[in-house]
Amino acid sequence: MAHTPDVGAVDVIIPALDEEQALPHVLAEIPRWVRRVVVADNGSRDGTADVARAAGAEVVHEPRRGYGAACLKALSHLAADPPAVVVFLDGDHSDHPEEMGALLEPIARGAAELVIGSRARGNAESGSLTPQQRVGNAIACVALRAFYGVSYTDLGPFRAIRYDALERLGMRDRDYGWTVEMQIKAARRGVRHSEVPVSYRRRIGVSKVSGTLRGTLGASRKIITVLLRHAWATP
Repeated sequence: MAHTPDVGAVDVIIPALDEEQALPHVLAEIPRWVRRVVVADNGSRDGTADVARAAGAEVVHEPRRGYGAACLKALSHLAADPPAVVVFLDGDHSDHPEEMGALLEPIARGAAELVIGSRARGNAESGSLTPQQRVGNAIACVALRAFYGVSYTDLGPFRAIRYDALERLGMRDRDYGWTVEMQIKAARRGVRHSEVPVSYRRRIGVSKVSGTLRGTLGASRKIITVLLRHAWATP
């Protein structure tokens, strides 16, 4: 989609931990029609915050490590002047920001309030998704269908959601369970959702999650815990 999607103001949130090398590339590829970009520096030890500011992004600091913690910090920053739609995007240059228009298209035509960018349905560069990521995503999506009756192919980080719908979800997870929590709560609270295929490439640098055994096991354990906890909880 080359033109500006008709969804109102769009703000982008990028959680980032030690992404000094990748972040300038990510920020350069974000469409000009995005209102503002908030980089949530999650305790970086490099120049992540400096390169983000130099590229025109707003920076918030969340020293408590965790993907969800960084997202929640950025959302609190947006609360005083919220957008119509929030887009979440990773800071490692694995996602393709230029595909944001396609991500927003179902929202623009009123077909969805939450749109997940599916790497499983899109063009994933060889080596960009590890075997454990593919298996973990597949298992989680089967569980989402079994427990919540919703059909997904991915828990991808590149996603868009209407701000008012996001508020209804009451997001709380501060770690690796953030993405699956959003999809679970959307299912339980009647938030209309959709998927679109997105491209995916090898990240710049080493992943803090899939790049280590500890990170992979930690993320997998947390996602399973979130899936089970919400399945047994009262809606």
